[in-house]
Amino acid sequence: MLKGIKILDLTHRLPGPLAGKVLSDLGAEVIKIEDHIQKDPFLGSFGGGDNSFVHWYEELNKKKTIKRFDFNAPDIKEKIKAELMNCDGILLSLSAKLKEKLGVDETSLATLGKSFAVVELKASREQKQAMHDLNALATSGFLSLHLMGREESIVDPPFLPVAGISFGQQVATDWLACFIKVKNTNHTIIHSSYLYDSVVNNFNPFWSETLRSKPSKKFLHNGAYPCYSLYRLGDGHYVALAAVEEKFWTDFCEEFELDITLTERFSTEPLIFQKIADLFAKYNAEEIETRINKKEFCLSIVRKV
Repeated sequence: MLKGIKILDLTHRLPGPLAGKVLSDLGAEVIKIEDHIQKDPFLGSFGGGDNSFVHWYEELNKKKTIKRFDFNAPDIKEKIKAELMNCDGILLSLSAKLKEKLGVDETSLATLGKSFAVVELKASREQKQAMHDLNALATSGFLSLHLMGREESIVDPPFLPVAGISFGQQVATDWLACFIKVKNTNHTIIHSSYLYDSVVNNFNPFWSETLRSKPSKKFLHNGAYPCYSLYRLGDGHYVALAAVEEKFWTDFCEEFELDITLTERFSTEPLIFQKIADLFAKYNAEEIETRINKKEFCLSIVRKV
């Protein structure tokens, strides 16, 4: 869909490169520009001894052309200008000083005689402090869901950096909106996208003030009812049961000869949960896969790593 469109990716770590990946998946040619020494923090010591960041870097950028320049070279602005003259837009997450040095600040872009769709990634419109994924989830109030019912002195963060993932998708959407406006107006559009704002805007419909104010914080999607939960199998793997609809629940109970009524699938009684848990404890993953082959009642294997 975006074949023939060229975008310079001057971002690093997760959200910007993810936005570039989304746009490259849509057919755009994305060129990631990095300093030849600093590169992307995901390739350095950003994660200490955690090599998952290197893998993330490879996954997020494998469809892009990676170009590395000496950002301190006297001719760096000319080299970046040559790239700019062949592109339609930019993804930016650089300091004001570095933007000026590379010639991708607003003043420099205005001298090039062409229009660009530019999206710049920032932490927050209101919050002034530095912010990572975990900070955005914390300050927006959404991390409280992860802590619900926990009393440990140390709690591991969620594995998936959902704030950054959501932000990357938002940045890609914002860039497309800017690109359309540039095409319609023939003027450069420079838009700021904010991590904190994207978390609030994208997640708030699902954890609104109304839901937060309810006495109970258990809902269908976080384990309130036995028909929608995770159950351990006899071999240590799990199943994800999501037989919410009447037909799915009826078919599930018939297949496993389980005597739990339609009404009881929404019971909060521990006895109902335990009845299902006792059932699954009798099976291993292969046996469940055989039983659910070609069945449609929303039951899936979750294999432990």
